Amino acid sequence: MNTTVPASSLNAARRAEDLAHLESDPEIDVLVVGGGVTGTGAALDAAARGLTTVLVERDDLAFGTSRWSSKLVHGGLRYLAKGQIGIAYESARERDVLMRVTAPHLVRPLPMVMPVHRHTGLGRALLSRGGMGLGDLLRRAAGTPGDVLPRPRTLDARQTLRLLPTVDPRGLVGGVLSFDGQLVDDARLVVTLARTAAREGARVITRCSAENVTRDGVTLRDGVTGRLIPVRPRAVVNATGVHADALDPGVRLSPSRGTHLVLDGASLGRPRAALTAPVPGSLSRFVFALPQPDGRVLAGLTDEPVEGPVPRVPHAPEEDVDTLLSQFNRVLSTHLTRDDVLGTFAGLRPLLHGEGESSDLSREHSVAVGPNGAVTVVGGKLTTYRAMAEEAVDAAVAAHRLPAGPCRTRELPLVGAAPVEELAALAAGEGTAGCDVLDGAAGPFVARYGAEAPAVAAEAAEDPSLLKPVVRGVTGAELRFGVRHEGAMDVGDLLDRRCRVGWIPAERAEAEAAAAAALEAHG
Repeated sequence: MNTTVPASSLNAARRAEDLAHLESDPEIDVLVVGGGVTGTGAALDAAARGLTTVLVERDDLAFGTSRWSSKLVHGGLRYLAKGQIGIAYESARERDVLMRVTAPHLVRPLPMVMPVHRHTGLGRALLSRGGMGLGDLLRRAAGTPGDVLPRPRTLDARQTLRLLPTVDPRGLVGGVLSFDGQLVDDARLVVTLARTAAREGARVITRCSAENVTRDGVTLRDGVTGRLIPVRPRAVVNATGVHADALDPGVRLSPSRGTHLVLDGASLGRPRAALTAPVPGSLSRFVFALPQPDGRVLAGLTDEPVEGPVPRVPHAPEEDVDTLLSQFNRVLSTHLTRDDVLGTFAGLRPLLHGEGESSDLSREHSVAVGPNGAVTVVGGKLTTYRAMAEEAVDAAVAAHRLPAGPCRTRELPLVGAAPVEELAALAAGEGTAGCDVLDGAAGPFVARYGAEAPAVAAEAAEDPSLLKPVVRGVTGAELRFGVRHEGAMDVGDLLDRRCRVGWIPAERAEAEAAAAAALEAHG
């Protein structure tokens, strides 16, 4: 087994080294605060430009909004319905970058079907088909080939039911089939970005908060020991999402809550495509039932304003659950009840403040330099994280005259990335010489880790029993890899963010002992 530690590895030992280095040499170019998708993207961008970069996160990577998305990398179709052509094109362009260059191992094409019933109305059906056509124009404008994302087309009733077995057949005329991008896991994207930033030279330090930010410096607090560490960054990027106003009081946000239900795929007939159902009374709002690689289905999404203090871990209220069940039961032959709900989760969108309903607020982002000199980036969405990060680092470079090279992230593959053909060969068991332990496990590991699959399986080289599933396909080898290379520091990091066992409370409890063992062995 190769014992060389990759430059991208994050673990407790590296964290301690990075903190010690900061204490002895506190002058750096860029401090990024926030370990979500935008913050890790900004850290990667800055480090790849040759800037000395440190990212701090008070909890864990992907602790907040970035792990509670629908796991879609979408081309911005809903924004076309609102006439927001610029943000729609940006979404399609960034989807192309992820699917073909930076993360083909983490993003796959997802077929999505909107059933058309007689009561849907001809006008609505034609509008939806026309919208899919415009979305395809965006795909082509972004340069995404048809063999990566196929063109949309119409289905008859039989074809629709083949893909969506539990759609109500009464009055079913057919469906509109389109394709979008689907993440294997949003938290995994964030961890991969952080590790790629580390590979480029960034220091990524979790359990570390920025206590205050001034033009003269920043005081960090080590959440493990409690000690204070003063640093002197030339520039600060505030990427703390819904908490951005804590570092920049001039920021005004109108957070909205997006709730998802976790269902067993069997309750929807194990669909072969995502179900898209329009919300009555709106031309741009839909609910989705999204099949996941593990056989679950994520059903969402609400868009409700959040009043008062913003919670660090939001929860799905009962009324959101009722609303989603009602929306889906409108188009299904089966009747979903609360007994079908295995789990729930909710995330908060950091929307820019505006008037009107949450669903009508802009998904555009804002990058601004605050009175304390920090660059705050807020708004936007997961799909466009790279463009947001690039703009934030551009602003920091310009405001503080940093000696930076050009942005490289559009052409920089993330850790584990490889051409689709190579990943397919690896999943078939080819190219795994020297890692015989992968035999029979290549496919699932490649699906989650891309070209790093042999390295994950190598964690079981001395103990093949670690390849046996702990729960729901998650193996002990993956838990150990999470501790040794992905920065996991406790059971929650492993079960809630390195793998998604935490979606289902009973399964989480079943896996806790194995997670604790991995931490004890390698923490």
